[in-house]
Parts: sequence; structure tokens; C-alpha cells
Amino acid sequence: MTEIRNLTPRDAFELLQAGNQRFVAGTPEHPNQDATRRTETAPSQKPFAVLFGCSDSRLAAEIIFDRGLGDLFVVRTAGHVAGTEVLGSIEFGVDVLNAPLVVVLGHDSCGAVAAACSALESGQTPGGFVRDVVERVTPSVLAARAAGRETADEILAEHIEQTVDLLLERSRVLAEAVADGRTAIVGLSYRLADGSAHPVATRGLDAAVPTAS
Repeated sequence: MTEIRNLTPRDAFELLQAGNQRFVAGTPEHPNQDATRRTETAPSQKPFAVLFGCSDSRLAAEIIFDRGLGDLFVVRTAGHVAGTEVLGSIEFGVDVLNAPLVVVLGHDSCGAVAAACSALESGQTPGGFVRDVVERVTPSVLAARAAGRETADEILAEHIEQTVDLLLERSRVLAEAVADGRTAIVGLSYRLADGSAHPVATRGLDAAVPTAS
């Protein structure tokens, strides 16, 4: 069992990075995944990070960051679009569970981003509630194009950063936690082919994090 307590936002981010590096290298340690950990976390939880990511089946958080039970408080929606339920869940992770880090996790070949791009080009949007997902991603695509960012990777990075800023703009709880240094928000872009997660936006870390090129 690996007990994790009183981490700074930077500590929590480095812990996630280390786990992802193990995953990429094919040398996972599978921490906190045994019966002892299951028993110890049954009464309560103290995750060191809130992970808000895309629902894509290839983004299983505990696997790609090599973590276990009780480590990550995971919230996922298609295209990591953030409604009130998402904001409430993230606030719970930060304000009630005291997680020192929030991660927004996007990925290449994202269907929601591709659908938003397609809808803008064709003028046709999907039916049902998928339409709502596409409409929530569309402002990120428009912002990327207005800034001259046209490639799929550039649009994805813009969507991740827009989501990071949306969390801070819409949630006073999160904004105050970041301002007080109690938590940080990091946007990561995940590459499906090699399994690596690269920072594209940071808010509240104690030092700058190199961003992906």
C-alpha cells in the first residue's frame, strides 16, 4: 500500500507524471490495487487528484497513470464537456476531499472534437443529446481557428485550455482554491499511440511546466 497524504499541487502532478512514464515504458507498478488497499479505503477516501477526462474507452485513468484504489477521483464526459453536474463533482473532489490537483485530460483523435469541426464545415449537427456535446465543444474550435490554429492537435490543445479556464470561470470554489494555493489545474493532452500525457495548460502550479510543442 502506498499512502499519499499532504501533497502539494506540484507533488501530486509529479506523482501522476511518474505513473504515466511507467505506463509508457511498459513497467507499471500497479500500486494500491490489492486487497489491503481495498480494505483500508473502504471507510473513506483521500484522492490526491481529481481527473476530469473524456469518456473515450482508451483513457482509463488508473491504468494510464499507474494508480490504484482511492488515488484518483474520476469524472468523465464525451469531449470532457463541463455541465453543472461535472462542476459539482469536481468541486466535491477539491472542497470536500481536499484533492490538491485537478487534471483536464483530452486526447488525440477525439470524436467530439472531430464532430464539432465537421458540424461547422457542413452546417449539420447530430441529433439527440449528442448535439449538446458538439455544441459545447464548438466554441473551442472557433477560438482555435480565430487564433490561426487549424491542425487537429492545435484544436485539441485549445479545447483543453478552454476547459481549464471554464472551470475557473464558472466555479468560485475552484478559483478560490487555486488562488489560495490549495489546488492547481493542469490540462493534459494524451496520445493514444504511445500512451503519453503532455501538459498544454497549467493554472496554479508553483512553477511553470513545459508545455507540449
